[in-house]
Amino acid sequence: MNNLSSEAQTLLASIRSRRSRRFGLGMEIPSGPLAYKSRRSPTPLSETEEAVLAYAACGLTGNALGDLSYGPSEGGAIMTGLHGRTIASGDGIQSVALAVINDSGCSLVKRSRDFETREMQEIVELGNSGQLLEVYRRMRTQFLDQRRSPSSNPIENININRWAAQAAGTSYFLPINDLTILYINGLLEIFNESTGVFAVDERRSFLPAGLTSFARSKGGHLDDDPRLGKMVTIRHIETLVSEFVAIEQGMMLQNLALATEALGLGGYPNFANHEYAWFEALGFRMGSLPASDYLGCGPIIRTALRLMKKDPVVPYPLGLEVGEQVLLRSYCPPYFRDMDEAVQAVVDLKFKRSEGFRPLRWNSSLLQPEEASMKVAPPSEKAIAATKAYCRYVWRRYGRFPAHLAPFRTIMGFQVTHLDPAFYARYYKPGVLTSLQEREGAALEEK
Repeated sequence: MNNLSSEAQTLLASIRSRRSRRFGLGMEIPSGPLAYKSRRSPTPLSETEEAVLAYAACGLTGNALGDLSYGPSEGGAIMTGLHGRTIASGDGIQSVALAVINDSGCSLVKRSRDFETREMQEIVELGNSGQLLEVYRRMRTQFLDQRRSPSSNPIENININRWAAQAAGTSYFLPINDLTILYINGLLEIFNESTGVFAVDERRSFLPAGLTSFARSKGGHLDDDPRLGKMVTIRHIETLVSEFVAIEQGMMLQNLALATEALGLGGYPNFANHEYAWFEALGFRMGSLPASDYLGCGPIIRTALRLMKKDPVVPYPLGLEVGEQVLLRSYCPPYFRDMDEAVQAVVDLKFKRSEGFRPLRWNSSLLQPEEASMKVAPPSEKAIAATKAYCRYVWRRYGRFPAHLAPFRTIMGFQVTHLDPAFYARYYKPGVLTSLQEREGAALEEK
């Protein structure tokens, strides 16, 4: 251990001491063995503290290497972006966006594809030079001028968090999972000639999910023989997509936890896993379906629910807009005319005939990005056609995309606060706060 650099030792110290510490200035635990009311007023995080946390969660760090095999059937062309963030991202898509909520309002921290190349490079250079406050100001867009959140009551929240969630003075970091672009991008890969996956609809007697004409048994290129192990259900595909994006969110939460520890603050991840409550609170554009349609019920159950008047309307998020500006959009209607156009938009994001494979071309870490980009083959016409057919099927049959999930999801949020050392001194043994947290508390006490 003595041979480790000071940077490595600092990181390991943060990992060892990382704890969920929840009780902040101005908070109150109303009852139970830890009942306590803070004698101090809430003290919001400074803009600089928020800037450091946002950078840890999703800061732009420069070009990813993209050191993959881009030959035929080798999979490298699944990459959609090669711009790095402080966290890893499936296919380089940056599927997880970050909202920051405090007493002053709600902001969205933009992703690399929301910037022109030159502006993005400037932001990366600012981050490299430690100017994180300027980075934060350039990357965030405020879309509400007051704190917003769902009800604190179950099931929009859970009881364990009700006493502290969204307390005055706290900053709440909410990762928002965008599923549709990763979904379509993955379909282009699994429906190509070398992978040949065949999808069926488990809610329709396992019939083909719009892919009948692409089945190998019908002269197509997708392997519909179940003995080959390449037959999957819609639910299987969408579960895989959701889990893949959730891993990216987990990395964001971990970085937030480590940065919170390093700053001497208190913070903890908490429940944000409601189908639509957060999105309604934040003013997302919403779609809606009767519950029987949302759940994909068959005609008998659907009719029975409606006759019994037990078929409530279920809202679900489609995108986030501020006036004419679209901050987040799903790759499905209403942001595209139909699913064919949405699929083509993903293809065009990656390939333009005059530019070749655009992610490599944008990646200036390569010595010859222009030459490399022209050597990567785009998705085949068969793969594109199969992807469009599948997406059309999902949209027409279920009235939304994805079929089982909403285009956007929240799972966990991360709340950060200035800790109240008096609470920990009252109930805990010495040493549960780090020396930095003790100094932070003492400094606030002096103020």
